[in-house]
Amino acid sequence: MYNFNMHLDTNIHFGKGQIKKLGKDIIKYTDRLLLVYGGGSIKKNGIYDSVVAELKDNNIYFEELSGVDPNPRIESVVEGIKLCKENQLGGILAVGGGSSIDCSKVIAAGVKYDGDPWDLVLDRKKIVDAIPIFTVLTLSATGSEMNANAVISNMTTNQKLGTGMPGITLPKASVLDPEYTYTVPAKHTAAGTADIISHTFENYFTNVKGGYLQARFAEAILKTCFHYGPIACKEPDNYEARANLMWASSWAINGLLSGGSANNWSVHPMEHELSAYYDVTHGVGLAILTPHWMRYVLNDDTLDNFVDYGINVWGLDPSLDKYEIANKAIDLTQDFFCKDLNIPASLTEVGINDENFEVMAKHAANVKGGSIQGFVNLEAEDIVKIYQAAL
Repeated sequence: MYNFNMHLDTNIHFGKGQIKKLGKDIIKYTDRLLLVYGGGSIKKNGIYDSVVAELKDNNIYFEELSGVDPNPRIESVVEGIKLCKENQLGGILAVGGGSSIDCSKVIAAGVKYDGDPWDLVLDRKKIVDAIPIFTVLTLSATGSEMNANAVISNMTTNQKLGTGMPGITLPKASVLDPEYTYTVPAKHTAAGTADIISHTFENYFTNVKGGYLQARFAEAILKTCFHYGPIACKEPDNYEARANLMWASSWAINGLLSGGSANNWSVHPMEHELSAYYDVTHGVGLAILTPHWMRYVLNDDTLDNFVDYGINVWGLDPSLDKYEIANKAIDLTQDFFCKDLNIPASLTEVGINDENFEVMAKHAANVKGGSIQGFVNLEAEDIVKIYQAAL
């Protein structure tokens, strides 16, 4: 296990009715906010009214930025920065899932940056300050409510890139009320669950030795998702299911699993290309690619990792041949995504053909310095083969 630093300084308010705690946290930093949200569902389900009431009860002035896309665009970031500067706003409150939160993080950093905000996405080292960020979570998926990361799309250049800076773009406080996810449709609940699982896989499948505790944490999160994901899809107002998924989402990608053990990620940079070129739902793309990535990287060197996964997560018989355990575990993973979560099984089903595979593969490899140096090193030609297998 290698040396690492963790910065977890988000004040979490978890559970029913916790919105009442948010105003006191915000007012410590500012009384003028930008309220950021997506397509307006929060106005239909009453969350918007609850948030606005809390802001008014604490005499917090706010402007609004609505219409943030599921794959948040740099254009929304630019508009948000403009609103903050014109109205002298001192903080940002994101209400929604990862898209609204990610957009808000880059807006917050952009307010403190004089250049083109896309610079902050291309080079996260340029993020040196940000106005305070607060969140009210309405979708369990990205874990953005408890980490500094953000992913922003530039559809003009077909780029979808990650950015963020620990301690700077980390939310000051987040409200996690499982009831706020009751109205999330089954298909988005499924995609969110797949995203949590993928975050966990990216940290779990590592060639760094000695991260025993991190692996056991990861297995617990995976088992939680495999158990509660289908329940939440079928029973949207099941508090237990929604609560467990919401907490799993936060802990899958806040540093608990990655500290001291994880490599560069593999499936996410490949999927970001799908979203950049085809605007597919992130979790859907991850679910389609993951089993094919697993089969591609399974070899004598990685075998034991998959054996641990099969035995510890899926409960497979440890007396079986190791390759049988590994392949059964991969098959069970694909079946879970397709049958239990009803996510499409192939890229063809979501309207993607092989037209852009080579350019997407080159982009994915170049983002990581010429190759994806994760669990198994992947060159552009390897990425193309994984895309092809997923057709």
